[in-house]
Amino acid sequence: MKLIKTTEAVGHVLAHDLTRIVPGEFKGAQFRKGHIVTEEDIPMLLSMGKENLYVWEVEEGILHENEAAAVLRDICMGPMDKSQTCTMTASEPIEGKIEIRAAMDGLLTVDTEKLLADGLLLIDLQRLRAVNSLGEMMIATTHGNFPVKKGDKIAATRIIPLTIEQEKMNRAKQVAEDKPVLQILPFTRKTCAVITTGNEVKKGLISDAFTPVLQKKLAEYDVEILYHECTGDDQEAILQAIREAGELGVDMILCTGGMSVDPDDRTPGAIKASGAHIVSYGAPVLPGAMFLLGYFENGTPIMGLPGCVMYAGRTIFDLILPRVLAGQKLEKREIDAYGEGGLCLNCQTCHFPYCSFGK
Repeated sequence: MKLIKTTEAVGHVLAHDLTRIVPGEFKGAQFRKGHIVTEEDIPMLLSMGKENLYVWEVEEGILHENEAAAVLRDICMGPMDKSQTCTMTASEPIEGKIEIRAAMDGLLTVDTEKLLADGLLLIDLQRLRAVNSLGEMMIATTHGNFPVKKGDKIAATRIIPLTIEQEKMNRAKQVAEDKPVLQILPFTRKTCAVITTGNEVKKGLISDAFTPVLQKKLAEYDVEILYHECTGDDQEAILQAIREAGELGVDMILCTGGMSVDPDDRTPGAIKASGAHIVSYGAPVLPGAMFLLGYFENGTPIMGLPGCVMYAGRTIFDLILPRVLAGQKLEKREIDAYGEGGLCLNCQTCHFPYCSFGK
């Protein structure tokens, strides 16, 4: 730091917050640490009794915390000067921190780089983790592969010290490569078919309680149900309904109930007979262990939803649905990964950061 006259401070960086007090009206930081003094600031500074200021001395190869935070911001969302559809917005630096918010509804993803050796997948190396491991800098995000709303805070960046070497920030950019670490994918699947199984429902012995639950969940993503058929537990009837839904060209097919190993539960057999490639029948998540996910040759997803989706607040379906609606094509290993954190305890408060249900 060095002490200079306020009248000579234009272009210099303030070394600390400067408080302004107007009795009965205002008390707070008029100028934040890291603020670059402009010609227009001088009258205000003098009116605050600041004849002299402590400012940072600019050193070649050294970045101020605000400049470094901007580097980390670009690692998250891409350079601000590029002409592209903006899915995120960033705040101005405040005390060395930049906040990033969603500029649209969608699925937040945290980019993952796969580390391969001898042709085998050994580990998923998150570039986010690689940047944070360099030390003296941090990028904090919300959980990836979860839906976000426009305006939601999704990340924040800053360095730990007040200044940092330019070379270290260059290293962070190299580790992150050119692709933004964060992405928000729009929800592109907007129509679906619902096939309700269960002889007790078809015969009118009980009312269909499953479809209203799905209508509510799908409405959160503006998904329209274009086809609904109650087939009972006849496998051929279920198969015929799946084919009819496919002919309509819906973006997604949901088969409700009949997913257990009970001999009267025929939904899995019908889905297999439909020609869909089964990614996974079963998931390491409770509630939702009997969940099924498959894809047809044209990319249309089909899901078999166990009964827990009807009565439990959050299940495997709530984890998978936004990813499918955002156009992600899941593999079995991605479903298997839900095992850690896949036990929902229906708690009143979140288990952050361990709760994969996103409560």
